[in-house]
Amino acid sequence: MSDPDDFTMEHDAPGIDLSEALGELACTHTALRHAARRLGHLYDEAVSPTGLKATQVGLLVQTDVLGGADGPTLQALAERLAIGISSLTYALRPLVRDGMIELRQDAYDKRTKHAWLTALGRKRLAEGITLWAAANRRTEIVLGHDSATRLRALADEVSSRAFLEAYKAGQAKSPRTAG
Repeated sequence: MSDPDDFTMEHDAPGIDLSEALGELACTHTALRHAARRLGHLYDEAVSPTGLKATQVGLLVQTDVLGGADGPTLQALAERLAIGISSLTYALRPLVRDGMIELRQDAYDKRTKHAWLTALGRKRLAEGITLWAAANRRTEIVLGHDSATRLRALADEVSSRAFLEAYKAGQAKSPRTAG
């Protein structure tokens, strides 16, 4: 077996040495994905007595927060969660199937659908949010308040429209202008 430092990309670019191409560059994507998976597993474990995953509790929360009399439109919900409509409808399927969310057509525009929390959805949300809050407090204790605050601020910045626009334009974004 060859030395890992001598690894070259043979499929796409023969002769390119990865260690030379990447240099000292740390992979932000990989670090964030690992952290997100770790926290995801811990929060999933915390809310598991409800039969939900942490992402489903989050979906119920956002449906409730955006609420209104008819519930939020799927478009508004997708934008809030920074996901596409197809990903949102896929994520909603088990919640609709299990009677926690109903999808209703808009009274004025039949192409528009709203997500509406049912009584069971509100009950599961209350159970899930209690367990989620305990996991969140525990995470804050382990990280420390300042680190947890910085982590959330950086995550908010990376998920902001300003970051996306700066990234697509290939420009530096002014520091601390999340939003």
